[in-house]
Amino acid sequence: MVINSVNDFQEVIESKLNDTVKEYESLLQLITSIGQTSPKFKETSKKLKEIETIVYLKKARDTIEKRINETEEILNSDDKEIRKLAEDEMQKLLEEKDRIETKIKELLFPENPENLKNAIVELRTGVGGEESALFVKDLFRMYTRFCEKRGYEVEILSTSPSEKGGFKEVIFLAKGKGAYRDFKYESGVHRVQRIPETESYGRIHTSAATVAIFPEMEEQELKINPADLKIDTFRSSGAGGQSVNKTSSAVRITHIPTGIVVSCQDERSQMQNKVKALKILRARLQNLYETEKKSKIDTERKESVKGGDRSEKIRTYNFPQNRITDHRVGLTLYNLDRIIEGEMNELIETLRRRLQ
Repeated sequence: MVINSVNDFQEVIESKLNDTVKEYESLLQLITSIGQTSPKFKETSKKLKEIETIVYLKKARDTIEKRINETEEILNSDDKEIRKLAEDEMQKLLEEKDRIETKIKELLFPENPENLKNAIVELRTGVGGEESALFVKDLFRMYTRFCEKRGYEVEILSTSPSEKGGFKEVIFLAKGKGAYRDFKYESGVHRVQRIPETESYGRIHTSAATVAIFPEMEEQELKINPADLKIDTFRSSGAGGQSVNKTSSAVRITHIPTGIVVSCQDERSQMQNKVKALKILRARLQNLYETEKKSKIDTERKESVKGGDRSEKIRTYNFPQNRITDHRVGLTLYNLDRIIEGEMNELIETLRRRLQ
């Protein structure tokens, strides 16, 4: 079933609830008939325990819904005092119903352990030249401010500055429980419509940047054969080729079997750059393996975020209208000024609810 609305999602929940109740009743009959000496008794008891909380919560919710219907009738009373009592009671009932339904959703759709991991966020320029690089800088600022508000630590893994103060590329790690869950739906092409700092005639330009998100993989989760790696060192450089490090501290790692290349040059220590490069490499490899693709990471990314072309956007940031639109779910908000400052909760929560 394709879920296009909150109503569709509610139908899925009700269907799963009804199926769970039927399964529970079936298991009750089975465990009564087989007896404690049966080999199936332990397995059946375990399954019963797993789903009995859901059944209990459904009954509690149904009871509250009945009380809500009864209270609604009292709300039409001509007696102001009785009506006020009914309003207070209704508020409590709705809050309790919301609490129960949230718990039901958590049990029916348990958290994917991957969602609790740290997130590696890769931002790159698309079409639009220097304006695209400035937009990458704005996205980086937006995401890091969002991280601050959520209590996530930000670790810069790699940057490539542009000549006019933007970024050709920024890769950072958002560290905190649930970071990947918050960022996972940001992958794709982000389009911006605004008057650029580089525009002298006041015309609105359209440019784009690409975002790719990966869960961080720990070393023990994904072992890399050292023989599969080609490691080169070179001198770090800043925008315009200006030397920022006279020693060969920058590191470029090539994973020979897949052709994935990762470079890090932000740290002065060659070892620190190597550690960060391996962190990025592990995340990209895991993503490649999970999607069962044996091509280069650039090919995999091209399929997920395309080539940075304006027509392939997942989201549009329209500054003149203070509007942000996510094209995947048809969501439009007129608070771009706040979102670009990192106030992304409404956007993130709505996307997660609709896309899940």
